[in-house]
Amino acid sequence: MGKKRAVSSRLSENVSYLKERLGVEKSFDVIQLDVEYAGKEMALFMIDGFVKDDILHLLMKFLANLKPGALDENPLEKLLKTYLPYVEIEQTDDLERVVDGVLAGPTALLVDGVPKAILIDARTYPVRGPQEPDMERVVRGARDGYVETIVFNTALTRRRVRDRSLRMEYMQIGRRSKTDVCVCYIEEIADPNLVNEVKQSLKKIDTDGLPMGEKTVEEFISGRHWNPYPVVRYTERPDTAAVHLYEGHVLIMVDGSPSVLITPATFWHHLQHAEEYRNKPIVGAYLRFVRFLAVWASIFLLPLWYLWMTNPQLLPDAFSFLAKAKPGDIPLFVQILLIELGIDMLRMAAIHTPSSLATALGLVAALMIGGIAVEVGLLSNEVILYFSLTTIGTFATPSYEMGLANRLVRLGLLGLTALFGAIGYVVGITLWLMMLVRMQSFGIPYLWPFIPFSYRAMRDVLIRSPIPLKNRRPTILHPQDPDR
Repeated sequence: MGKKRAVSSRLSENVSYLKERLGVEKSFDVIQLDVEYAGKEMALFMIDGFVKDDILHLLMKFLANLKPGALDENPLEKLLKTYLPYVEIEQTDDLERVVDGVLAGPTALLVDGVPKAILIDARTYPVRGPQEPDMERVVRGARDGYVETIVFNTALTRRRVRDRSLRMEYMQIGRRSKTDVCVCYIEEIADPNLVNEVKQSLKKIDTDGLPMGEKTVEEFISGRHWNPYPVVRYTERPDTAAVHLYEGHVLIMVDGSPSVLITPATFWHHLQHAEEYRNKPIVGAYLRFVRFLAVWASIFLLPLWYLWMTNPQLLPDAFSFLAKAKPGDIPLFVQILLIELGIDMLRMAAIHTPSSLATALGLVAALMIGGIAVEVGLLSNEVILYFSLTTIGTFATPSYEMGLANRLVRLGLLGLTALFGAIGYVVGITLWLMMLVRMQSFGIPYLWPFIPFSYRAMRDVLIRSPIPLKNRRPTILHPQDPDR
């Protein structure tokens, strides 16, 4: 933001400045209306497409009915309190703020002889309906999800959290984009130090804009740019966000993004899913157990099978069949790399393929990978089998970002195993654990409650406990109200 420019009592000076700063004659969607009501000259500045026409027409109708001389005494006070019957209305004496306000959507009203501007927040944004997120579907449960408009997202959150201490703190980030950002937390639960740390991290962001929304914010506040593991959790479900608010987490909402950032987030937060809590506790515990098996398989299974294939003596005789596979015309390591790259190509192709052609893409992939690749000797059946199990585990990971990080770890383990055998496999797992142990998310150890160990919290991680028994909030978050 530039230096403060005071609003002049002369309308012509204000209009001249705003016309230049807003580019009225250069941008077709920036509208300037010169009007006269109650014998006073006025000017309206707005962005076509943001303004609510019906609201603005109603206000202009009220002003048009004013008699000459109605605004001769205390015109600003009369306009704010009597003649502009609208809820979201404010005044400012800074023309720079007027410029930023108009570009964000509100309409600016300037009156000759009044050294202040009136901002009327009668705006609307193009928005889609709050449908269920594709990444976090549940069999039973709410079908609404966050959208790209921050005001809608705060309303969806308040619908589920009617706590009187729920706070929505507003700030703008980006020297040019002026992107609206909201920090959301329950004041009587969240740790004030955590809230302050999150807000300070956001205030330190120095960039001209946030074109990628919440992803740009996440890269600025998390650091560790070459570490693939996410230290914040994404969610598009208001019920999931509400659960974390009640635990003492802090949410970050970015205008233009349907995903909300949950801070802090540990490794285990990324392995939880709303589906586990939409079923009976025993069923949810079973689903979580299966999910954990799938995640561990996505990381360790393929490198372990490769180790057995290259070192069959490591297997007991009863399991020797696991190391039996046709060598094929291509080395086993190259086969695995080929299918890894092939699946990633298929995933990218699926993203860019129109839904009407998705079935055709699936048929081509099934024929290419499943049948022809085996017949020509490019791949062996065993490679396809074990990689399919690994891929299922990747897709079963609730967090998309965690799944991608685990995929890179799997490739690293595979490379170390190919180079150094069993020693490489063990060293790779050790290095992976050391990396996770050293990580922190806003001061919270990434592997908590496994390292440092907490029995009660670790039990809740491994087993989906009944909600009535979860009567305490996570101690690592230092909640002000530890009991539920």
